[in-house]
Amino acid sequence: MKVLIADSNVIALNGLRSILSKLPGIQITGEAKNESELIEHVRSFSPDVIVIDYTVQGFSVDSISKTLRDYPAVKFVAVTPEQSAQTLVDALRAGVSSYIKKDCDISEIMDSVIETAKGSRFFCGQILETIQKAHIDVEDIDCDALTCEPLALSERELEVITLIAEGYTNQQVAELLFLSAHTVNTHRKNIMAKLGVKNTAGIVMYAVKTNLVTPNKFLFNGQT
Repeated sequence: MKVLIADSNVIALNGLRSILSKLPGIQITGEAKNESELIEHVRSFSPDVIVIDYTVQGFSVDSISKTLRDYPAVKFVAVTPEQSAQTLVDALRAGVSSYIKKDCDISEIMDSVIETAKGSRFFCGQILETIQKAHIDVEDIDCDALTCEPLALSERELEVITLIAEGYTNQQVAELLFLSAHTVNTHRKNIMAKLGVKNTAGIVMYAVKTNLVTPNKFLFNGQT
């Protein structure tokens, strides 16, 4: 997987490079400090995923749409400070696939890139909460740039669903999957948003309906 980091802040660039370079199968093709460098780099190296803070000097939300006009296959992960709901909508309309905050856990930053490369969308818990409070349905946003297929559950999300349905707590799921509890909570929120459910019971019903678990396994598992 080829990844480009786009940010004009040197500390952010170094931090993201340090985090993402730890992922197996990742090739960081370079860094872009402004829109011109971004487009030139995409032209030269054809990255699969661009991790961008479009709110910093040298970039704008239009940097995303301009890139996608000529290179529609590339996927964008926005990594910014906290933003308003309208700013998030503008980014999604421009073509952002996934969105996390700069103060997210390292594991969430890694997961956002991995899941986006697979064709899924990933929102950190705080971003997802902002979207939900504003009653925004990302699949209903009118935008030609948004060409992703309907939300699909990732392999990791299916693992989380299965363990939740078997009665494990967030902390226990985190220990079993070697994740932080915060990351598991983020996965849980993403899962509920994708399934359109509001509680654990909805997740369990989905797991049983899709044969991820059997009703007996859920009912008689001693976990709480």
